[in-house]
Amino acid sequence: MTTTRSGFHAGERAVQARAGLRERADHVGRSIGAVIPPVAARFLTERHTLVVGAADRHGDLWATLLGGRPGFLRAVGDTGLAVAARPVPGDPLAEALAEPARVGTIALDPAGRRRMRLNGRSEPDGRGGLLIDAEQVFSNCPRHIHRRTPHPVAPRAAAAATGSRLTLRQQLALATADTFFLASADPAGDVDASHRGGAPGFVTVLGPDRLRWTEYPGNAMYMTLGNLELRPSAGLLLPDWETGGALLLTGRARVDWADPAAPAVDYRVTRVVELPHATALTWTEDDAPPNGR
Repeated sequence: MTTTRSGFHAGERAVQARAGLRERADHVGRSIGAVIPPVAARFLTERHTLVVGAADRHGDLWATLLGGRPGFLRAVGDTGLAVAARPVPGDPLAEALAEPARVGTIALDPAGRRRMRLNGRSEPDGRGGLLIDAEQVFSNCPRHIHRRTPHPVAPRAAAAATGSRLTLRQQLALATADTFFLASADPAGDVDASHRGGAPGFVTVLGPDRLRWTEYPGNAMYMTLGNLELRPSAGLLLPDWETGGALLLTGRARVDWADPAAPAVDYRVTRVVELPHATALTWTEDDAPPNGR
């Protein structure tokens, strides 16, 4: 994908200009690196989960959740991330990540309300895990992260449920969610995974195949909306904090810019996969929802 001198591609620059935040984006964009600094390496080693976004063999984008005990993520040199986990059977990215793939990832610390993103190229490590070569590494602010504490549970095998529309139970889960993750990509296939959070109800369910939520400036780089400007495919991940399950969606997103300060995303669901046990972890919420959006 062709980028400007700033390092942002044309879709990101167009969205930043539409929001009136190009100068701020240029400033924040200087924090994006291609190496994993020591403080980030320590952060990764302490994590229990990694969100991974990638495209399946049909080109549809998905985001999924990998988990393990602290140490399942490990920095290798300055640019490598070893992941001692792969998607569970039935995960739509199980096949994609069994081969070299472009990925976007988020390492999340719900207990400490911290997160970092690492995007690059993934390949199987030959030992049941992944090795990711980083091309973009950067941290995000703690806004909208709900504080939670992990609790390991015994892993259990269970069949994935699939469909093309959301069931009533799945719609209720989305309507009461305080967190989800979104995978997007530019036309060249470079993938990014991002976090969305707010008070329960920040996602509006308009039907069994349609969702809507409001976007806010955040770090002003607009990497997700910049990708959607050029490629509307997007994958949505809703973790089930109480069971270790996950709801995975793929679909198409359209951004409504009627209010440039708070554009709204309309999301059309095309496929649904529910994983009863995506990770061997459950989480308990430790505090009230964070303020603001």
